[in-house]
Amino acid sequence: MIAHLSPSLHVLVVGGGPAGATAARALAQAGVRVRLLDRAAFPRNKPCGGGISARALTRFPYLERELAGIATHGVSRLCLEGPDGDAALIESDGPAALMIRRVEFDALLVSMARAAGAEVVGGADVVHATETDDCVQLTTRDGRRFDAPIVIAADGVHSVVARRLGLNTGWPASAVALDMMEETPRTALRDHDPSTLWFAYGYEPNPQSPIRNTPRGYAYIFPKRDYVNIGIGYLLSHYRESIGMTPYELQRAFIDRLRERGLVEGDSVRSNFTPFLIPVGGPLPRPGRGRVLLAGDAGGFVNAFTAEGIYYAMVSGELAARAVLAGRGDVRGLARRYRKACDYEIGMELRDSVAIQRFLFGDRRRIARVIDGARREPAVAKLVLDCAAGRRPYRDVRRRLLARFPTLIGRLAWDWLGRLGRKKTIVERRAAL
Repeated sequence: MIAHLSPSLHVLVVGGGPAGATAARALAQAGVRVRLLDRAAFPRNKPCGGGISARALTRFPYLERELAGIATHGVSRLCLEGPDGDAALIESDGPAALMIRRVEFDALLVSMARAAGAEVVGGADVVHATETDDCVQLTTRDGRRFDAPIVIAADGVHSVVARRLGLNTGWPASAVALDMMEETPRTALRDHDPSTLWFAYGYEPNPQSPIRNTPRGYAYIFPKRDYVNIGIGYLLSHYRESIGMTPYELQRAFIDRLRERGLVEGDSVRSNFTPFLIPVGGPLPRPGRGRVLLAGDAGGFVNAFTAEGIYYAMVSGELAARAVLAGRGDVRGLARRYRKACDYEIGMELRDSVAIQRFLFGDRRRIARVIDGARREPAVAKLVLDCAAGRRPYRDVRRRLLARFPTLIGRLAWDWLGRLGRKKTIVERRAAL
């Protein structure tokens, strides 16, 4: 346990999503004076598939009790489908994923931060940030100013704090997914099997067109208790280059096809449709600097293979809080502590997810082999679900998979060396300027 710190220590947390609310709660519980800023007032909706791996309950034990207060739906079956229509049904011994609505889940996490002692400031749309020798100053759209010695920026994929302070000038189109999703009540749109999460890789919007390359994207049906989330996602670069439809045209055609296949009943509801961006290129090499730490989507903490971000957002938010507490407010070494903690707990997993995503999207036959392997070797598929459910740590699952499929070692190593080379080139170019 970390000793409570003096309330004279002041931290600003920007963004009331899972990362920011988790960080604010952890800091407030330790006696730190925390202000949690968000441009909205809670409850507020947030475009998202709304799926969380059930291991969140193991990582955050307090969550299970709190989730009883909102509509939470556990699923233990995964239907995985490839671009050629081949599919595998994988079943877990217990819930492997939790389906929630972000409008309820985020409000719950913010209420927990407030109950712990954090001050929640709604309607604070941060548009500018500056850093001085002793503090970070934030300015909102309505002219208010907030300052603190330390800032945890969890303000999403378009993080204003990261851009204004030069921690991330922007994501390349190849490192961002455009997710096109609607969350609609079951009274209007209903999936036929609420016990199963359906996920497809390489979804082709025009089945009549000749397919040469694997479409670099995914599609999904996430069953909720009273709602269903249905969506399609593509790497933004692929969408711009290869998809000749508007986001909602894609969505409507996708639901029409699902209905023809007997997977859903009802129609798409335009007012429930919201496209949004997800960073899927892996965490930033430096998710913090000086007095500022980036958590959640702002730091790129998203699984590139599954596009899951909520679990990693909560982990990064808590690790950011721990880094602050471990230094007892001293900013010397703050960013280094945070980076090392993130790298140890989720860094390997997220790096692997990027390598796997690139490997699978490189050849449609690879996706087919993965799905065929899930059918032929249920024990291997169960390993992956055990990790998602929190019954096995990722490092253990990784070790077992590499022992079973040794060629993966070469693939992951090759991708790591390639990214290392690209980073070196970027550093050399900057040094030459």
